[in-house]
Amino acid sequence: MQYKVHYGLINAAEATIEVDGNLHRVNERPCFKASVTGRTTGSFDVFLRIRDTWRTYIDTTTILPQRFFRNIEENNYRRRETVDFDHIKHMAAVERHGKDKNKVKRGTYKVPNNVQDIVSGFYYLRTLSYDQRRIGEVIRVQGFFDEDVFSMDVIYKGRETVETKAGTIRAIKLVPKMPSNKLFKGENAISVYLSDDRNKIPVLIQAEMFVGAVKVDMYKYQGLKSRLNLVAHN
Repeated sequence: MQYKVHYGLINAAEATIEVDGNLHRVNERPCFKASVTGRTTGSFDVFLRIRDTWRTYIDTTTILPQRFFRNIEENNYRRRETVDFDHIKHMAAVERHGKDKNKVKRGTYKVPNNVQDIVSGFYYLRTLSYDQRRIGEVIRVQGFFDEDVFSMDVIYKGRETVETKAGTIRAIKLVPKMPSNKLFKGENAISVYLSDDRNKIPVLIQAEMFVGAVKVDMYKYQGLKSRLNLVAHN
């Protein structure tokens, strides 16, 4: 799936979400490999150059992450990190490189049952059924990110029809409750729309930030297992 990222009226960046067609063996487990990449474009690329890769290896049986990887390049900032999860011992082993590639920081952290990383958490939400859920119902996801355990409450907001560059799509609306931070405006600042079909792919993400509104809009997709729930226009 390919997305345009709009900051107000400006086309600021592009993002891609991709699942590898092959299975990968990680920690002796067969895994799906899912990657999210993002890069700034146009005038944004001149004063805020971003080249980010986020990757997760998700156990095909448990839908839990076995390994999480991210490579962050934002202007002069560099961070390369691998997290290996041991779900039996409830531990996460982190290896991190900064700007100086020779300096390696390692640490192990206690994590809760069924812990997710920031990417696998979205894949987990796609495996759930929303047919019997009441509007306002809370789904709790335990996560590990930036060497911290966090609990993310995701509120089911019902079904809506949304306009995207790929067409008008029937969607499930989810709102992750954001903790107080300097980036997003209020705890309901982000709305995620998953296609209301067997794919449950993210088709639109809207975020209210202190610096303005950001919209992540799908414009292209291929290789979906099921038909996308598009609204036919006469």
